[in-house]
Formats: sequence, structure tokens, C-alpha cells
Amino acid sequence: MNKDESEFFITEFPKEGFSLIDQLQGRVQFAILDQIKLMKTSGMKSNEIKKIILDNVQNIIENYQFGKKSD
Repeated sequence: MNKDESEFFITEFPKEGFSLIDQLQGRVQFAILDQIKLMKTSGMKSNEIKKIILDNVQNIIENYQFGKKSD
């Protein structure tokens, strides 16, 4: 992916005026929306996109070790 494509598909979340938790949630939302836009542009169907994204998010949560101390 070249720089122009990267700029088209990657939206930066503004930091000013938002709490830390709002910034983190906003970054996640923007990342998912950017991923949906890229997947739709590549011709994927809505149900396929939904399944892939939900599976990925579920895997992230399931693989996070909640009992460990944070770094």
C-alpha cells in the first residue's frame, strides 16, 4: 500500500478535547471503520466483513491475559 492509499484508508483520531478512554475508544472505532472501508473497496460482502471483524475482536479479548499485571 502506498502513502496515498494509506492516507485514504487510515483515519487519525483527534486527541485534543477527549479523555484518555474516549481517545482509545475512538481509535478502535476509527480502525474498525477504516478496515470496513478497505474490505468493502476490495469487494468483500457485508456478512463476510462482519464475521472477520467480530472474530478478530473476539480473539483479541480471549487472548488477553486479564489476570496478569499490566506492563
